[in-house]
Amino acid sequence: MSNIAGLLKAEIIRLSKKVVKEGLAPIQAATGAHRQQLAAMKRQMTELEHEVRRLQRVLPAPAKQRTGDEKHRFVAKGLRSLRTRLGLSAEDLGQLVGVSAQTVYNWEQKKTTPRPEQVMAIAHLRGLGKREIRARLEQRPAVAVA
Repeated sequence: MSNIAGLLKAEIIRLSKKVVKEGLAPIQAATGAHRQQLAAMKRQMTELEHEVRRLQRVLPAPAKQRTGDEKHRFVAKGLRSLRTRLGLSAEDLGQLVGVSAQTVYNWEQKKTTPRPEQVMAIAHLRGLGKREIRARLEQRPAVAVA
């Protein structure tokens, strides 16, 4: 009896190995194909990286363009020097930024800080000269800011 049990056990093992091997054959073929594709993609990526480096050496670096998304710092002393450089009163600067003269004084005394959109407006003024500032002040109607 033990001989028949051993034969059945051996036959079951043989058949199960055969079924598993048949089931794994397509998976192994697909895995091999995927490995080849990955290797080809890696080679292509390496070639493209080399090409980019080569082109970066050949082409001049592009000028940095301002998009308006940059973060700007606010420094009270810098605001005071900007106002002095442009020859603006606190009231004039307030009109350009859209706040009162008292608010400008509070910023300069570090009692308050401007909102991000006001910091952006101040930063935009840094790139302008006295003539451009005067032209903007003349275009802008005098508005009493509360």
